[in-house]
Amino acid sequence: MTVPLAQLFPLDLLKGFVAVGRRMSITQAADDLCLTQSAVSRQIRALEDHLRVRLFVRQHRGVAFTPEGERLFRSADGAVQQLQDVAGEIRKRDGRRPVTVTASIGVAGLWLLPRLGSLQRQFPRLDVRLSASNAISDLRADGIDLAIRYCPASAAPPHAERLFDETIAPVANPSLGAQAVASAEALAGLPLLELDDPRPWLGWRNWLSAHGYRQAARRGILRFNQYDQVIHAALAGQGVALGRLELIEPLLAGGQLHVLTTAGAAMPSPNAYWLIHATEQPRDDVRHVAAWIREEAARVRPGAAPAGPPGGR
Repeated sequence: MTVPLAQLFPLDLLKGFVAVGRRMSITQAADDLCLTQSAVSRQIRALEDHLRVRLFVRQHRGVAFTPEGERLFRSADGAVQQLQDVAGEIRKRDGRRPVTVTASIGVAGLWLLPRLGSLQRQFPRLDVRLSASNAISDLRADGIDLAIRYCPASAAPPHAERLFDETIAPVANPSLGAQAVASAEALAGLPLLELDDPRPWLGWRNWLSAHGYRQAARRGILRFNQYDQVIHAALAGQGVALGRLELIEPLLAGGQLHVLTTAGAAMPSPNAYWLIHATEQPRDDVRHVAAWIREEAARVRPGAAPAGPPGGR
């Protein structure tokens, strides 16, 4: 039975429902809609009251659909996505839409930002928006055109383009005097800068164990929750970081950081960096930015880094 249009629930409530359904989290949905959590919760309750049925079951972490909620979401999500697509085509800002690129905070700060000047020189009228986030976005739903993701080949989407691989090695600012670390004792005498990350190849324990430096594993470590913080601490001479060499290549080439060449061989990472399009038929501005990203990635030297000057301890 079809409900008369006059008796249909207020369509504004549908945005809150779809946002929660896409994220399965009221907190994340509230962020997407620029609302408070309580406002989104009220929208969901109002929609449930109007339909006289529960749509979500609240869980310890997030929410889950009821059968009725899942049925409504299957229809509502597609309808809202179509409206988003049409609105994006109709609405214009000064005759052009910005190209939105998302990347992790580390990739955005260490790899993309230092290179944006060349993009601006090549396309001075291009409007680009950089979204730095460690969350995995739903590109179409979030209005994102391009994403740079860090993952193994097995986790990359089917149409992802491999930009460059990753190599891990200890790096430090020359002021630390650590150019030639030849023993476990020498490395143990230096402060180590650590990224709080569950992936073992990004942590000192994994690297030290692989090179037989078990004594140094007992050394006190300074920990950070973002990789760009680790690198900024290394630039300030506060310790030795595990350098993701391809990501920080400009800092190595400029001499702000150098690889501790005698501390052990650089190790390959199981992950790589991938370029992902939101759609198979991007508009011209998006194609220009994607081509520029590919050109910049092609200049990255795999695992190559200038050696630090001789000397040190």
